[in-house]
Amino acid sequence: MDVMRIDVISVIPGFFDSPLDNGLLSIARKKNHAEIHVHNLHDYGLGRYKQVDDSPFGGGAGMVLRPEPVFACIEALKAEREYDAVIFLSPDGKMFEQSMANRLSGLKNLIILCGHYKAVDERIRQTLITMEISIGDVVVSGGEIPALLLMDAIVRIIPGVLGDSESALTDSFQTGMLDCAYYTRPAEFRGMKVPEVLLSGHHGNIERWRSDNATERTMQRRPDLLDQEVLDEFRKK
Repeated sequence: MDVMRIDVISVIPGFFDSPLDNGLLSIARKKNHAEIHVHNLHDYGLGRYKQVDDSPFGGGAGMVLRPEPVFACIEALKAEREYDAVIFLSPDGKMFEQSMANRLSGLKNLIILCGHYKAVDERIRQTLITMEISIGDVVVSGGEIPALLLMDAIVRIIPGVLGDSESALTDSFQTGMLDCAYYTRPAEFRGMKVPEVLLSGHHGNIERWRSDNATERTMQRRPDLLDQEVLDEFRKK
């Protein structure tokens, strides 16, 4: 069985301790569907204090990750195996979407570089990085939180990770739309009733209701996900 390997490079590797020991990423590791290794960039730092950053040429606020530690770390990893992608998490990368998660889940070996401070030396991006990804139009303090989001989205799609593999295939965005509404017991709660069709046991009617409900929710909340033909058809109803 092929096992996905993800090598994460970070200046604060302890950030990943709890997420990797709990939840879905822990399950994937225990089931041997994914190997996740976190590397401390300071291990490749310069001098007595293992320096990994410096002030930017030209002045200005903030610090910049130096190229030497990043090159040393990634080159050491590449000396051991081939990688399908070296990913840098950046606000100006390509927006992360479900289709991208689906593609990445089919790869075998990934490196994820977590940025920190103001920026990374541009020569890192020009030479080492093969894919730049953004989690949205927002800036966070480092690449660690985006890296966890990225790994969770990728790993959960790998067959066998979730107890019910079909669940991941019916999530929002997998069909190009948001998912439908869901209900569970009790059938009536504080005067609010579950739609009768969901209690009918008629699988065909239930699937049609779910499809219509998903379309309606997408139309109301994310119409940008629907093509014009679907929008026109929905408006006729």
